[in-house]
Amino acid sequence: MNIDLESYLDRKRKRLEKALDYYLSGEDSPVFEAMRYAVLGGGKRFRPLLLLASGEHFGATEELLLPYACAVELIHNYSLIHDDLPSMDDDDFRRGRPSCHKKFGEALALLAGDGLLTLAFEIMAAAPAPANDQGLKARVAAEMAMAAGPRGMIAGQWLDINSNPDNLDPAAYQEMAARKTAGLIRVSAVSGARLAGAPEAAIQGLEKFGLYLGLAFQLRDDLQDLGQDQATGKAIRPNLARILGRSTSLELLETWLERAQQALEESHINSDILSFFIRHLQPGRENST
Repeated sequence: MNIDLESYLDRKRKRLEKALDYYLSGEDSPVFEAMRYAVLGGGKRFRPLLLLASGEHFGATEELLLPYACAVELIHNYSLIHDDLPSMDDDDFRRGRPSCHKKFGEALALLAGDGLLTLAFEIMAAAPAPANDQGLKARVAAEMAMAAGPRGMIAGQWLDINSNPDNLDPAAYQEMAARKTAGLIRVSAVSGARLAGAPEAAIQGLEKFGLYLGLAFQLRDDLQDLGQDQATGKAIRPNLARILGRSTSLELLETWLERAQQALEESHINSDILSFFIRHLQPGRENST
């Protein structure tokens, strides 16, 4: 990544951190303390950066985009809190620290996740709308709700926890990943451009770009998780890389990344920043949610 991209992403991360801190500092209560702990404790801000990059490529201002970028990050972190709960994935650590329920207890962690999800839509309800199309605001919020809701991320989580890791069907796993992981990444890529008033051909291209980027994101995580179950003694989870093997998984990862890049090119979206998100998921590069 060249220095201009590094500078751009560094500036955007700092703006995101400041905005997230603002939205989460509204009240001094145990619930807000747990919400702040979950959100402000690290993470690469992959999804909100993607939304900002997409929107700014098509001419939207940071002022317009930032509330929606923060909202998608809050939705993502709500899902992480709930995923870590003993009734779900039962993870004791997140981003190198005790997971929210280990720090605050299950009840407060559950409420903190609920709080982040509802705060996300409160933020979008109060956010500015594009001056030339007031209806876009409602459409973006609705699309985020669908990506996060019972037909999207929640459905994907249900498929995940009900999958048999010893008899995993790759096609079914791809459906799970498309809902649980790729949906929020896809809607992040689309929302920024939609708020900017991008043409429908570009929106359709970003739908494909975001889908393949999200599938690659999940497979990249699966590759990183190989061997960790045995090392930690935790129950083996559904993992496509374990079924396909490292070599085949790396080939599939490269295929999905190539399809993401192809979606940009076919839609005539020439953006070094968006292409960076593809390169970020290539083997050997750091990845953190």
